[in-house]
Amino acid sequence: MPKMKTSKSAAKRFKVTGTGKLKRAKAYKSHILTKKSAKRKRNLRKAAMTDTTNISNMKKILPYV
Repeated sequence: MPKMKTSKSAAKRFKVTGTGKLKRAKAYKSHILTKKSAKRKRNLRKAAMTDTTNISNMKKILPYV
């Protein structure tokens, strides 16, 4: 059976925690920041966990994570 290929774009965007959950960055923090409040921008800096509904798809595109 051939090796499975890792999705390189996903590998750069997701990290695995010690418990096996996938950590990701939040969206909407790249541009048009003037209309967003400081509190909203500060909360967008924090990492978020990938939702459990997406875990099965993520395991397929990140087989060796």
